[in-house]
Amino acid sequence: MPALEVFLVFLRLGLTSFGGPVAHLGYYRAELVVRRKWFTEAGYADLVALAQFLPGPASSQVGMASGLLRAGWPGMLAAWVGFTLPSAALMFAFALGLSRWGGAETAGAVAGLKVAAVAVVAQAVAGLWGSLVTDRLRAILALGVAAALLLLPGAGAQVAALLVCALIGWRFLRVKAAAERGLPAVPVSRRAGAALLLTCGAGLLLLPLLAPLGPGWTLLDATFRAGALVFGGGHVVLPLLETGFVPSFVNHETFVAGYGAANAVPGPLFTFATFLGAAQTVTSPLLGALISTLGIFLPGALLMAGALPFWSALSARPAARNALAGLNAGVVGLLLAALYNPVLTSGVRGPGDLALALLAYAALSAGRLPAWAVVLGCALVGWLAL
Repeated sequence: MPALEVFLVFLRLGLTSFGGPVAHLGYYRAELVVRRKWFTEAGYADLVALAQFLPGPASSQVGMASGLLRAGWPGMLAAWVGFTLPSAALMFAFALGLSRWGGAETAGAVAGLKVAAVAVVAQAVAGLWGSLVTDRLRAILALGVAAALLLLPGAGAQVAALLVCALIGWRFLRVKAAAERGLPAVPVSRRAGAALLLTCGAGLLLLPLLAPLGPGWTLLDATFRAGALVFGGGHVVLPLLETGFVPSFVNHETFVAGYGAANAVPGPLFTFATFLGAAQTVTSPLLGALISTLGIFLPGALLMAGALPFWSALSARPAARNALAGLNAGVVGLLLAALYNPVLTSGVRGPGDLALALLAYAALSAGRLPAWAVVLGCALVGWLAL
């Protein structure tokens, strides 16, 4: 069965893929292009390019698209479940453990996780700045967005800032086209693709209207909106989820501790939403985790499957490339604002925490240690120091 084969391949990837979205794409290439030869280099590069163009979790979207192209719709579901299940299970267990044993026994380890989050987000900002902020205008956009969101936090301000950046990019930036590449045969018609894209848009419009009906709808709205607006990598989900969950469902300390833990497990960083859904107290942990996990990944799946039939034509349009360049610069500013609040404000309580954060950053950037090792090391230091 092709779908079962897809599930087993991606389950192994989900158990072993540490290091974030860029590392995940490297693992995918080794498994799907080099070892199994499911795709050519050109076809795989086209999938990666589309995932970078769309909002959502890039590595998960490439995985879902690979499953779709290999085994149809069952293959897409199998790829997502296989890659996501290990990480989601670990984050769910961490949330339950934090709520049950979150007293003095674990306070030091939690403090260490929050310090690790400072280093991880700082490295993400530095990396994104180097790749996405490549001229003076994009630097102005990034810093302007950061300043605006520090003064006017909230989901509405985030969306408005990103839209302004896209408009400025469309009008003033000029981005060179990438080399033409061909996708494998796509088992989705343009009509079906358009319906999927419209479904994603309808979710953004309708879920806020349904949110007052109950906490489950509120969780779905918060995670769906975050999943639909994340450009530039998994770390950018941090400020979007913070807007939806803090303080309505969890406090800052729990939020930042969960983010630190998400960097220590394999698989997609978006399973941070699984932790948040399990850590809230307005509904059952299992139901909250299921709703949040589905909500955070659903927009990316709809957008990837919907855009596949149109990608070749869209990627050739200069206006789309220019708008995306401006949008990505704004994303860097959004993450820069999140580095201060809630990450720094919750994670650094004094000189000792700041020293540990600097050492963790040095280990990540200069020492090139994997994020999971640095996160676990900070947790151990925090536990021993308490």
